[in-house]
Amino acid sequence: MLAMWTVYKHPKDYPNDYVARRFEVDARGPRPTESIIISETLETLRDVLAFEMHLTPLDRNEGDDPVIVETWL
Repeated sequence: MLAMWTVYKHPKDYPNDYVARRFEVDARGPRPTESIIISETLETLRDVLAFEMHLTPLDRNEGDDPVIVETWL
């Protein structure tokens, strides 16, 4: 199973924040988990994902929902 974190800018459930949501990916496709990280700034969220969790960012896809900033593996 692959874990990935998708970063959102001001999603409906947290309109004033940036949110990273953890997804688990297997043969059935991606499934959201209950794990989230909330931050007032994108920079702080990126610091957590990069320096504390040692993940690597991927740019968003052209067809992604506009609130998606990037995904981290």
